[in-house]
Amino acid sequence: MSNQNDFFVIKAKENGVNVIGLTRGSDTRFHHSEKLDKGEVMIAQFTEHTSAVKVRGHAIIQTSYGTINTND
Repeated sequence: MSNQNDFFVIKAKENGVNVIGLTRGSDTRFHHSEKLDKGEVMIAQFTEHTSAVKVRGHAIIQTSYGTINTND
């Protein structure tokens, strides 16, 4: 994402979807995690501390670049 103000949306399609934030810098580390249940939606953005997000489980991820379905 080119702009740190860009938001993305994660919608859980099953219970127990994990969303994990990874730090920015020379050492990439886990710094935050959330567990979503079916139908729950999380709106998030990249920050000066978050450079990547890992999604584990069946979910739909919407960004300004398009929609990604983790079932594919």
